Amino acid sequence: MSFPLKDWIDSHASVPHHLAHSGMLGTLATVRAALRRPMEPSEEPLRRDLARLHGVDPTRIFLTHGATEADAMVLFYLAQRTRGRLRRAPRFFLPVPDYPPLFDAARAAGFQRVRAPGAADVLVASDPNNPTGLSPNGLTDGRDRPGGTTVVDETFREFTSAPSLSLRGDPALWVCRSFTKAYGADALRVGYVVAPASDADAFDTFLGVVLDSLPLHSVGAARALLRDRDRILAETRRRFRTNLRLLREEVPSTPELAAPVWFDQGSGGGDGDRFARRALRAGVLVCPGSFFGDPSGVRVCLTQPSFPADLAAYLPLRSRWF
Repeated sequence: MSFPLKDWIDSHASVPHHLAHSGMLGTLATVRAALRRPMEPSEEPLRRDLARLHGVDPTRIFLTHGATEADAMVLFYLAQRTRGRLRRAPRFFLPVPDYPPLFDAARAAGFQRVRAPGAADVLVASDPNNPTGLSPNGLTDGRDRPGGTTVVDETFREFTSAPSLSLRGDPALWVCRSFTKAYGADALRVGYVVAPASDADAFDTFLGVVLDSLPLHSVGAARALLRDRDRILAETRRRFRTNLRLLREEVPSTPELAAPVWFDQGSGGGDGDRFARRALRAGVLVCPGSFFGDPSGVRVCLTQPSFPADLAAYLPLRSRWF
């Protein structure tokens, strides 16, 4: 699968005002300190640590090379299982806008997209939502789950104190996470899946066929980040709250975000892709909304320590766009 959103960000990494990077890469002092003291690179202790965090048995934790891979592996497994049970192409519902690899992975796995939750076999969503920074109105907590199965990407959830949905005990919920956002640890190739207990054995067999081992250094580093989790997340959340407070002062209509991403549609939406290209020419990088399935806005990220200066460069462009 290709990832045009990543290509857009990586190809413009030198832009002076960078409002497109949604993680804390290279900016957290607590992470730098933790990574100088890696722990033993053993996968079983890492699974136990993650199991305690999610309140589940370690047999339900499956390590991957990142959240995107975790999402894809779950969707491929569910497509195979659903197709075999129903004897037809599986159907998924994913609200728009949302994280583009979720759409791509579901389609690559053989899912057909439907426009209403009730017509789907599997509901897929990020929570908090990427790119809006909001929780998707109860769709991921089981109240409106079609077909009994939900896949939730919780990559941004640790930017606040909101607990993982896995702690609710939903027997048909799949949760995927990584260390790339709240921990700013993009270089670590570690993500993971919290699988339903009823699927753990079959999913273990499925992954054993398609997944390679994780890099040893990444495993030891991930354990170090969990060891220092409280200090790291305190620094992460402090920056997020500071940047969000500034944004809401400058743009009072901004909602109380649960993640450091904001889908800016101004007073009524516009051609977000055209605006993103115009902003780029002025030295400000944001993400076009079409990557997320909604071209009426742009994604603005609140993760970097340079956010005050970057926002100051962005706002005059925004006022002319809207």
